[in-house]
Amino acid sequence: MHNVVISGTGLYTPANSISNEELVESFNTYVQQFNADNAAAIERGEVQALAESSAAFIEKASGIKSRFVMDKAGILDPQRMKPRLPERSNDEPSILCQMGVAAAEQALARAGRTAADVDAVIVACSNLQRPYPAIAIEVQQALGIAGFGFDMNVACSSATFGIQVACNSVQLGQARSVLVISPEICTGHLNFRDRDSHFIFGDAATAVLVERADLATSAHQFDIVSTKLLTQFSNNIRNNFGFLNRAAEEGIGAPDKLFVQEGRKVFREVCPMVAELIGQHLSENNLNVSDVKRFWLHQANLSMNHLIVKKLLGRDALVEEAPVILDTYANTSSAGSVIALHKHQDDLPKGALGVLSSFGAGYSIGSVILRKR
Repeated sequence: MHNVVISGTGLYTPANSISNEELVESFNTYVQQFNADNAAAIERGEVQALAESSAAFIEKASGIKSRFVMDKAGILDPQRMKPRLPERSNDEPSILCQMGVAAAEQALARAGRTAADVDAVIVACSNLQRPYPAIAIEVQQALGIAGFGFDMNVACSSATFGIQVACNSVQLGQARSVLVISPEICTGHLNFRDRDSHFIFGDAATAVLVERADLATSAHQFDIVSTKLLTQFSNNIRNNFGFLNRAAEEGIGAPDKLFVQEGRKVFREVCPMVAELIGQHLSENNLNVSDVKRFWLHQANLSMNHLIVKKLLGRDALVEEAPVILDTYANTSSAGSVIALHKHQDDLPKGALGVLSSFGAGYSIGSVILRKR
């Protein structure tokens, strides 16, 4: 059994950003047009009038101020309100591959490694653009990695679940190092005409290099002390889009073929589950919550993160204890907690403990205890 480290992290950030104000202007234009087009039906009580949104409402509800996106024009067009991402030929790199390669190259550079040092690629994300061939195998080819690759999906917990799988492979000697890549185009499954959720998501890609400790040479290493996973079935976050939609024409284009959630139920049910899992995980490793210097949490909702850490610490967290990237990236699904790790790790001293945790649809929760080397 080999000891295992995270020796490098990488981040791909799209070039375009949308502020709350820009998003609200587009949304409210749509609402005004809808209400005008349906004025008679609304007056008769046959159609529900739509309510406008505001930047203040969005920030208060989520903590989000802006988000990076792969396509800005299509999202902000009130007649379209979805990204415009043209299909590519089978001979071109897919868009998820392109994003994943960019993040992976940064992780490899940070770890002081090349493709020749990597034995496997796991693409772990919420939304895969096709069922096969695997995006991971495409990334593997693009990077020139020998070995194997596969895709996996555990929604917003995909990255932490992928890290456990990678850690197991390295511990058992099945691979010297494994790249765990999370390319997320969350705007592709977001209903930008739904007031309660149109502001939630952004796009990004992350990469983590999981490596044998005795081979690692990076100055940015974290021991993987332990991993712990939990799933519990719930319909409160769901997306019913899939290949069987064509077999039931009556459902094509229905709202449930995009992201839907019962936000209040999710908040009420998930927060205590996450706090309990992290607390148990630390206890099982003879560690106290007070020993943890940093919580890199899933970046879905600022109030959720504040509540989770408060349940763990018994007090409000300091800004540096639970860093936030949600304000500028929004919810990037499985990439969010890794973005927080990538951007907020270098200031930690040797021996400092941190917890990387993600949570989301499933329900799924992942916890990874890390120690700075």
